Formats: sequence, structure tokens, C-alpha cells
Amino acid sequence: NPDTPAISPSKLARPAEEGGMHLRFAHPRLRACAGYDLYSAYDYTILPMEKALVKTDIQIAFLSGCYGRVASRSGLAAKHFIDVGAGVIDEDYRGNVGVVLFNFGKEKFELICEQIFYPEIEEVQALDDTERGSGGFGSTGKN
Repeated sequence: NPDTPAISPSKLARPAEEGGMHLRFAHPRLRACAGYDLYSAYDYTILPMEKALVKTDIQIAFLSGCYGRVASRSGLAAKHFIDVGAGVIDEDYRGNVGVVLFNFGKEKFELICEQIFYPEIEEVQALDDTERGSGGFGSTGKN
């Protein structure tokens, strides 16, 4: 929609039942980071091989044509077996953002705002270099 202002990360609101909890939502620290850091609003204990629906106590209105995806931090998944399930937040969802976590610890997880886009795919021999390069799975030192 051309009348929709191009702002990011869209609009954030706290649900009425949040009871004065401090909202924890951090902007990406590195220019090329894919997502915003999200945190659990409450303490949870999830035993190995179990899962829980973890509430963030935030609500989000995405830009038209976009949705959100909550993703595991690669370092946490690789080192601590923390994983996110059912991470899609539809454009029209307005409720408390919950995250299904498997074997959750106190570490953070990430919200990624993605636009639905189907690019033309081109096979090449090599990719352009970036400052980060091929580092992954905790290489930024955050985990």
C-alpha cells in the first residue's frame, strides 16, 4: 500500500494484562543483523525434551505485505539446544506475541520482520565479500 509509511519495526504495544512489566525489545546492534532481540516477559522452566509457550508481552502491527518470524539464535541452537517452533506472526495478528520454545534457557531469541518476496534465483560461482563473511553459529560473540 503506497499510503503506508515505511517505518520499522512497525508499531509496538503492550497488552493490558502485562501488569507493569518492563518491555524488553532491543534494536539490532550490527548494521546487517537480521532481527530485533526479544525477551521473555516472565521466568519459565522447560525441562529437556519439553516445550512451553513463552509470552513476550508485546503486540506488533507489521507493514502491509510483511510478517514476523521468531527465530532461534544460531549459537544458542548449536551450543545449548534451544529451538523455536511455530515462529510465524501473521501480518494481521494483534495479540500478545508468544514463542514456542523447546528446552528454554535464560538466553534471548530473535524477532525477524520479513517481507514476502519471491526473487529470481541466479546461480553464480562466488558471492560478494562482507565484513561478517561466512561466520555463523555464535561467531558475533553474542552467545
